[in-house]
Amino acid sequence: MLSISFVFCRKTGFLKRIFLSLCLLFSAQLYAQEHHELGIMGGVANYYGDLQPSLLPSYGYKPVAGILYKYFISPFIGLRCGATYNSLTASDSRSDIAADRARNLSFSTTVYELHAALEINFRPIEVKKKKFTPYIFGGISAFYFNPYATDNAGNKVFLKPLSTEGEGLSMYPDRKPYSLVNMAFPIGGGLKFLMGKRMILCVEMGYRYTNTDYLDDVSKSYVDLNVLQANRGTLAAQMSYRGNTASGWNGTYPNYGVARGDNQANDWYWYGTISLCVFFHSRSFEADYINTKCPKVFR
Repeated sequence: MLSISFVFCRKTGFLKRIFLSLCLLFSAQLYAQEHHELGIMGGVANYYGDLQPSLLPSYGYKPVAGILYKYFISPFIGLRCGATYNSLTASDSRSDIAADRARNLSFSTTVYELHAALEINFRPIEVKKKKFTPYIFGGISAFYFNPYATDNAGNKVFLKPLSTEGEGLSMYPDRKPYSLVNMAFPIGGGLKFLMGKRMILCVEMGYRYTNTDYLDDVSKSYVDLNVLQANRGTLAAQMSYRGNTASGWNGTYPNYGVARGDNQANDWYWYGTISLCVFFHSRSFEADYINTKCPKVFR
């Protein structure tokens, strides 16, 4: 009887059609778990470091904008990448700490960032059932920055070439010039909402822990005034210590070794954003399956 059944299946092609249907069905179901999200993001950015020791300060919020692409290999696990542009700023004159106000330093910078991260949904996003999910992410990024401030005449001055803390001077071999291209480690999370069948709205907070303490050009201690002037000029000395432009200045440049910043921790910056993405599947496998002449039991 088995041989008769086998011959029958071979002659009718039924066995071949069943096998093909099962393969295509499995492929379609596996592929249907994958989805993509492509969109734009916007929001605010801020900085946390030597010139701003508060994670949620009362000032300094600057716009951030970017693009995002996410590829989910399952409803829960996805890979994301993106590019952002933002500005950061902080000023001792806005500080609640008297010693910082007397130091009177400030900085601003633009930041260009590329990031890649793993994103995890706590719930699957489904068109007919589950319309939202919390999510978290963590990864790595590369960013470019270039801190600057204004001098006594109001001119924009880039700070790295001035070696305000003696970076790159032979007298201070432990102070190497810092790079304007650095790495950061993005971590954060948010809420994701599916609107209709194609649009996803995300509300997100993301923190970047950088591998530099010179995002604000402040890290260690003051160097000798005469050494700084002789090697980098009067402007470097002026930008290294701005207490002479603050009210209550006593006319004394800090001695060599006096703390200028806190070098025990690197700087951070963070984003609070809203993103709008298009949600889509690739339908090729599903279309192939539907168009296949499968046995009715699999349709």
